[in-house]
Amino acid sequence: MLLSLLIFLLLSNAVTSRQDKSILFSRVVITGLIFSSYLAFTNLYIQPLEKGIGVYGGLFNVTSFTQTFNIFLFLISAVILTLTAFYPRKVYVESYSSLNQLFSYKFSYNKNAISNKTGEQFRIIEYALIIVFILCGAVFLISTGDLISIFLSIELQSYGLYILSTLYRDSESATASGLTYFLLGGLSSCFILLGSSLIYANSGTTSLENIYIITSISEITDLPMIMYWYQPYYLHLALIIMSVGFLFKVSAAPFHFWSPDVYDGIPTIVTTYVAIIAKISIFAFFLELVYYTEYYILDFSWKNILLLSSLFSLIIGSVLGLTQFRIKRLFAYSTISHVGFILLALSINSAESIQSYIFYILQYSLSNLNAFIILVSMGFSFYLFVYKEKELQENLVDKNNSPVQLINQIKGYFYVNPFISISLAITLFSFVGVPPMVGFFC
Repeated sequence: MLLSLLIFLLLSNAVTSRQDKSILFSRVVITGLIFSSYLAFTNLYIQPLEKGIGVYGGLFNVTSFTQTFNIFLFLISAVILTLTAFYPRKVYVESYSSLNQLFSYKFSYNKNAISNKTGEQFRIIEYALIIVFILCGAVFLISTGDLISIFLSIELQSYGLYILSTLYRDSESATASGLTYFLLGGLSSCFILLGSSLIYANSGTTSLENIYIITSISEITDLPMIMYWYQPYYLHLALIIMSVGFLFKVSAAPFHFWSPDVYDGIPTIVTTYVAIIAKISIFAFFLELVYYTEYYILDFSWKNILLLSSLFSLIIGSVLGLTQFRIKRLFAYSTISHVGFILLALSINSAESIQSYIFYILQYSLSNLNAFIILVSMGFSFYLFVYKEKELQENLVDKNNSPVQLINQIKGYFYVNPFISISLAITLFSFVGVPPMVGFFC
């Protein structure tokens, strides 16, 4: 279904010349994602899914776990696409809405200015297409079972994220941030490819299932010398190098330094997608990788780097977040701190920690999605205001694409829209873990 949607979007983008078709494309993709999630939901009741189904020689594995994460990815992406699939609500201006004003004054009614129909987010027709590309890579990564398909899947997802970050070609900050993301993302891909090459050089196979079997056999100490080559040391060293690349992509410390700059530079609508979807698929893949490599030799395991990265993420995300005055950079350091908690549950790898791990991923994604949607909603209401302060004008270099950039901009917003303000406060309380919000139960 995703591939068919991708082909039709490619053909539609090739033949259309109207920029306002982007809204129609977003609605079509939302419909396709809802139908894809329905197909994945019906597949949960197929009997072999309890043990899993492998196709293409193990390159693609389908289990109830992968299907559940696919449903979650589709629904989250459909909600994000609603930001570009519908026009913002029109604004009621009391002074120009009475019958006396209506008949006694001559109006020059500009519908586009009031509802912001000329906004950049409604004129980029490739937006929905790139999101489908990213989703294809994310689905393949969750269901992968081979080193080759791991690298191809993460690259397919990453290439889409690079293009999405630089999709606003007229924005200098978005182009610079997207270039930074591309260069450092290419460096992290080199680590993933190097780790995969070392695993293949040691085991002679690219199938994860075969690697798990070889690792299990190499734990036995009284085997002949022919098994001497297959030492777990090599596997753990290669997995450490590979995990560095993946930690780079989920912005875990100490590989986090690109994240605040990229989050702040790209438009808020794009940040909503980059901050959420890029991490779900990698964390789902990490869970499978950790589960099948549960081996300790002299207290040495590749999972130690996850524990170390978790410690750094918790400290750096909490301390550096205190000094931020730009709201998306604050969200970036909040994400780094949350990634630390997620990696902590993963590195422990007990039954309770895995349950907490999955629940934390779900609640973090929903809370982060809610925070960014509220931020975009505030931005729609700010389009009607003119910033007269000189200092504010200098700081808001890309205010058309990201109207809300500073924390002090939302000061007193309760008097503009109390419902959105209370929703943002509830979401931030959930980030902190205040009961009875969902973040408290993690």
